[in-house]
Amino acid sequence: MNTLLKIENVSKYFPASEGVFFKTNKKVTALDGVTFDIKKGEILGIVGESGCGKSTLGRVILRLLEADSGKIYFDGKDILSLSKTEMREARRDMQIVFQDPFASLNPRMRVAELIGEPLRLHGMKDVHEINRRIEEITELVGLDKYHLKKYPHEFSGGQRQRICIARALILKPKLVICDEAVSALDVSIQSQIINLLNDLKDELGLTYMFISHDLSVVKHISDRVGVMYLGKIVEITSVENIFNEPRHPYTQALISAIPVPDPSIKKERIILKGDVPDPLNIPMGCRFHMRCIHSEERCERVEPELKISKKEHFVACHLIDEI
Repeated sequence: MNTLLKIENVSKYFPASEGVFFKTNKKVTALDGVTFDIKKGEILGIVGESGCGKSTLGRVILRLLEADSGKIYFDGKDILSLSKTEMREARRDMQIVFQDPFASLNPRMRVAELIGEPLRLHGMKDVHEINRRIEEITELVGLDKYHLKKYPHEFSGGQRQRICIARALILKPKLVICDEAVSALDVSIQSQIINLLNDLKDELGLTYMFISHDLSVVKHISDRVGVMYLGKIVEITSVENIFNEPRHPYTQALISAIPVPDPSIKKERIILKGDVPDPLNIPMGCRFHMRCIHSEERCERVEPELKISKKEHFVACHLIDEI
C-alpha cells in the first residue's frame, strides 16, 4: 500500500497573551514533533482529550494554519514548499469536514450553491457539468434532488453534515480530514454518517484522517489509531492492538473509560490523577509523568521517543517492557 500523506516532526506554537497591558514571550504548544503517515485507502483515527492538538493537526496538514517546523508530504509533494497558487491546486485533493455543519454552511446560500461552490472556485464554468456533478454527489450522500433548492436551516443536523460531506467530495479528493465530524450528532445519526463515510470510501477510493475524542466511534471506522497527548503522538498502531493490547498508560486509561452496556460486566477503571499540564509550561521529561501511575524518576527527566514495540506498533514510553 503506497503512502499518501507523510508527516515528519511537525510542530505548531501559538503566541500567548497575559492581558491587554502585559506582553509575554511564552508560546502555547499545540503540536510538538508529530510524525506519522497515512497509506492510500486507509482510515487513520486520531484520538485524545480536548486541547491535545487534534484539530490543529488537521488544519496544519491542509495549511489552513502554517506549521512552525517539520515536513508534510502529500502524494510525494512537499506541500509546505508550495506557493499559494500551487497550494490552491493541491487542495482539490485534500478536503475537510468540520465538526459543526451549521457553522460551516452559509445560511444565505441554497444547498445546490453550497455543494457546487468548490467547482466554481476551481474554475469550472460549464453549468450543465456543474449541475450534473451536484446531482450525482447529492444522490451518493443520501439526499434527494428537491433538497437542492432548500437552505441549511431547513435541515436536521445529520442532513446538514451530509451536505458538508457532499461539498467536500465534489472535487473528487484523495484525502478527507474529518474533524469531529459526528460528535455534534445524536448517536443514531452518528452510526448513519459513519456507515455513509465507509461506503463512500469504498466507492470513491478515499483516504480518511478521522479526528475524534470518542474511542467507540474511532473503533468502528478506523484501520489504525494514533493517540495524542499534549501535542504529541504517544501511541500509534492498528485498531485491534489499540483496543486489545494498549501499551501506553494514557491509552490504557482512555480504553478503561469506555462504558460497557452490560451492567453485569465489572470493568476496572484507571483513574488519572491531576489535570492535563498547562500547554504554556510543558513539563520536562515525559509530559504524561505527572498523571501516570507507573511514573519513575527517569520519566521526569528524559522525554521518551516514539519507537516500535513490535511490528507496526509504536509507543512513546520508557516503561513499555515493564508495564
